[in-house]
Amino acid sequence: PEVAIALDASADTVLLSVIDQGPGLVEADRVFDPFYTTKPVGQGLGLGLSISYGIVQSFGGRITGAGHPKGGAVFTVELPKGGPGARAA
Repeated sequence: PEVAIALDASADTVLLSVIDQGPGLVEADRVFDPFYTTKPVGQGLGLGLSISYGIVQSFGGRITGAGHPKGGAVFTVELPKGGPGARAA
């Protein structure tokens, strides 16, 4: 399966989108809940996206997931420019 990465920037934010051609997201509103997984028992803990959510928030951003209109899923990370951790030029 292919994965596409898109990067966009405005005056205040940077958007990074990752789009795949997998099965998509059935419950997009739940994927960031701790321990939520669609994998069989023993195949994962359902913590990866929850941890990612916390990391992105700690930088003043947000992460969203949705089904892509052409199939698969799209995850978008939005971060403020010059937010926490930014280095002075």
